[in-house]
Amino acid sequence: MIWKVVKQIAKSGIRTEAAPDIGETAQLEASRIQQELLDILGQALTIREVDTGSCNGCELEINALGNPYYNIEGLGIKFVASPRHADLLLVTGPVSRNMETALKRTYDAVPEPKLVVAVGDCACDGGIFGESYATCGRVANVIPVDLSVPGCPPPPLEILRGILLAVRRRVKA
Repeated sequence: MIWKVVKQIAKSGIRTEAAPDIGETAQLEASRIQQELLDILGQALTIREVDTGSCNGCELEINALGNPYYNIEGLGIKFVASPRHADLLLVTGPVSRNMETALKRTYDAVPEPKLVVAVGDCACDGGIFGESYATCGRVANVIPVDLSVPGCPPPPLEILRGILLAVRRRVKA
């Protein structure tokens, strides 16, 4: 059985895409944003990501922030499992009725000063789901949002820019 698969692979070759080239300017921009975050905060930024009912498109882009192209952990920007250790909530998806209480509790568990960034069209304005019997709609209908990053899904660099903008606004306030 396995030999049949090996022969087929040998005959057809490996059929995968090459890694995407985001360009040197995008990599430099990502590094600049990361360094500016550390300069503003003077310490690491910890993020708790909450999916309140998304299709997981935004989560894929958020996960891409940890790959070698963006490497946000390389400069101290970390995702944490507990909201009690977080500085910022990154929320994706329209808030489903089943996640409304969980989102409020997560928000309440984040220590002050806290930031909330809504990522993706669904989190910003309800997206294709809007408000209905099953969803509360956008994140701002449930908890206060400091910044919204639109897109379906937004690219990782835009998410990183949104995080930086939210931190800048908080420092100026």
